[in-house]
Amino acid sequence: MAQASKREQVIDVALKLFYKEGFHATGVEKIREEAGVSKKTLYNHFKSKDELILAVLRRRDEQFRNSLMRRVEQLGKTPVEKLKAIFDFIDEWFKSEFFWGCMFINASAEFTDMDNPHHVVCAEHKRLVHKYIEKLGADAGVKNPDELAEQLNLLIEGAIVQAHVSGDSRAADRAREIGVILINNSLTLH
Repeated sequence: MAQASKREQVIDVALKLFYKEGFHATGVEKIREEAGVSKKTLYNHFKSKDELILAVLRRRDEQFRNSLMRRVEQLGKTPVEKLKAIFDFIDEWFKSEFFWGCMFINASAEFTDMDNPHHVVCAEHKRLVHKYIEKLGADAGVKNPDELAEQLNLLIEGAIVQAHVSGDSRAADRAREIGVILINNSLTLH
């Protein structure tokens, strides 16, 4: 197996383990064993567990945002439908077998210092999702795209926590109901 693919293999295994079991609770040795790589190979690619965590968070950010954008484009034909499709995406995510909450909420809870590099990557992920929703709002012609993005993000974050902590299978549906009201109001306030 090529060196680059060994690195990718370690990141993929670490992502799954960190996401499901937590960052502090998951040891590097477990990741190494499940990835089937030697200690030397692991440490050739990642000088520390912290470096591996940053690589995992960046990978998850890329995967999540790409999935979100791709699915929103598939589900929504108009700019307004695309805004509403965000809630269909999160509903599908919540109902998948790989939903263990939001990796970025989880990571920021484990790395609470706002200046911690892990926390910084989490905040950047949330900022980029906000920017995407803001762009969808601007494309839809809403009065204040930034404000609507803030409102929808807050709603989505609450739905994520509700679905994860309470196992609420209708969290995305409820968020969508409120989100549609916010979207419609932002369109009629011109």
